[in-house]
Amino acid sequence: MTARAAVTGLSGTALTSAEARVLRETPPAGVILFRRNVQDPSQLRALTAAIREELGQDAPILVDQEGGRVARLRPPEWPAFPPASVFEGASAASAAANAALLGRECAAMGLDVVCAPVLDLHLSGAHEVIGDRAFSDDPAEVARLGEAWIEGLMAAGCIPVIKHIPGHGRATADSHLSLPRVEADAATLAADIAPFRSVCARDAGRHLWAMTAHITYVALDPDRPATLSPLLIERTIRGDIGFDGVLVSDDLTMGALSGLSGTLAADSLAAGCDLVLHCNGVLEDTAALLRECPVLTPRAEERMVTARALMQAARPAAIAARSAAPAATLPHALTDA
Repeated sequence: MTARAAVTGLSGTALTSAEARVLRETPPAGVILFRRNVQDPSQLRALTAAIREELGQDAPILVDQEGGRVARLRPPEWPAFPPASVFEGASAASAAANAALLGRECAAMGLDVVCAPVLDLHLSGAHEVIGDRAFSDDPAEVARLGEAWIEGLMAAGCIPVIKHIPGHGRATADSHLSLPRVEADAATLAADIAPFRSVCARDAGRHLWAMTAHITYVALDPDRPATLSPLLIERTIRGDIGFDGVLVSDDLTMGALSGLSGTLAADSLAAGCDLVLHCNGVLEDTAALLRECPVLTPRAEERMVTARALMQAARPAAIAARSAAPAATLPHALTDA
């Protein structure tokens, strides 16, 4: 059965019989896990194995594991990793090594798509929903460290998800709660877009996934947020930025978007996303979304296969490069990880 073009959440630490039935009858393309799904390593490995028993061994299982305050795998069961801002001014080798260690923890649990790095800018006056999750306010520094982070995650066998394309850094509201509206002109937005364009220069970003921002950018499309904008996705994300990897929406259940999830999913996919995220883990909501959600397009399937293949091909070279970096280049908090 062809998978729906959705990545969905689960309710708890084990796959219930009702959830398993939904995954079998209306399979999503993948699953995303949160703190509510994570207890300890043995439980988490059992959960990811159960998911793949229903969806297949190549089904992607996503996790938001950036370090700092956005981490689903936490102490004491897993190491504490610092937020991205710690690495501003640090060597690329240090950032890559940290990301590789983080990715290794995820991969060992069966989590193979890591929603990081954040390529948004940390700008004064913006809402702190991004804050220290960003590397810097300097686009070149964000690009430099983002590229290293991607290398490290791929070395660990994980596919990175860059976010929040085309840039969340100027938002003065939290898109989890309401829809931000960025009034900056196109020339100003060029700085936000620059890190995404830089990291997508390799293979047109086909080795990556990217997550859209639930933000309306007046200069790019005054009427629709990026997630729902055919104009912005075609001209800015696929065009100006040059991204040709897997494009996934941010969570459709966030406060930034209004309307039924099935309608939002159809609109997001019609706008140019390959996949939609539906994260609340409420079985009735998930089942309804999957019943209505379109299946993966051949182009979306091709992009998913390509990203996985390029990650696997890059892994040996990335591991070799990382092994040349001394442990002393890591932040102090990680030298014992």
